[in-house]
Amino acid sequence: MPDAISPPPLFRRAVSSLGSVAPRPELVVRALEAPPRLAPFSWATSVEADIGHRGDGTDDLDEPDTSGRLILLHDPEGQERWQGTFRLVCFVQARLEPGQLGDDMLPRIGWSWLTDAFEQTGAEFTALGGTVTQTSSVRFGGLRDTGDAPPREDDVELRASWTPTESDADFARHAAAFGALVATAAGLPPVGAVPLSRTPG
Repeated sequence: MPDAISPPPLFRRAVSSLGSVAPRPELVVRALEAPPRLAPFSWATSVEADIGHRGDGTDDLDEPDTSGRLILLHDPEGQERWQGTFRLVCFVQARLEPGQLGDDMLPRIGWSWLTDAFEQTGAEFTALGGTVTQTSSVRFGGLRDTGDAPPREDDVELRASWTPTESDADFARHAAAFGALVATAAGLPPVGAVPLSRTPG
């Protein structure tokens, strides 16, 4: 197994390219400790978003509407199921609106957020797979607001992994695609879109 203290140059290039993408201001990006034992070398980051957030990208969101994690795995010897030496893994969780509950099309729509992000950024990949799941949770006790019924949260969760195929390990487009995925899941408008407003009359 390679010496984890001295990552190979190709892995360092991949990490540098992933970290080079500037997030849009509504997204809060932080480094994470990568899960151990998944690969000889790994790297991870988290992204949080809230449709009402308009900060500078560094403040903390206590309960974000949308959150995600992106993990880079690298095995210099390659893994057959990866079909390569790198693998990207992502997890995104987004709050659902009441009208979206029970929508049979939601899993397909959620998956399209990812595939559309790939198409938008031009990220190259193979061996893509994943799941989209609707979840419901109800809070009891603790510091929740008191009332007739305990508060309920309904979410959509997307888990996916894929093998980036850029031979030079420049994965900036994949970082951009992940940012676009989180933004779409959070309901943020496309970058550069001007919100409609009423003209005073």
